[in-house]
Amino acid sequence: MKTYVGREVEVQKKWYLVDGQGQVLGRLASQIAMLLRGKTKPIYTPHADVGDFVVVVNAEQVRLTGKKLDNKIYYRHTGYIGGIKSITARKLLDKKPDEVLKIYAGDQHPHQSQQPETLTLEK
Repeated sequence: MKTYVGREVEVQKKWYLVDGQGQVLGRLASQIAMLLRGKTKPIYTPHADVGDFVVVVNAEQVRLTGKKLDNKIYYRHTGYIGGIKSITARKLLDKKPDEVLKIYAGDQHPHQSQQPETLTLEK
């Protein structure tokens, strides 16, 4: 018996639309990562891009559990010496809600032409 090795040219990629309203950030991100890598497909191969495309809307309404709003800190660096900047998750969600997951804050997105299927993820 031979082992099947999937190739990128053999994969039919789908577009999925995920609503982030009321979803927990970490659980939502991990389920989206599984779709992006293609781990939900039987032809998953680690070295090939067999994943699907995911569009997430309503990122501004995502939830964080516990004290993560105040304790979770996002860091970035300006490129200059001593130029590390930090911001808490609460301030980042107020200021730029699409920066947390790098997705769309509202319910509008520019990917209607790809006809994404609506995907309901478990909470």
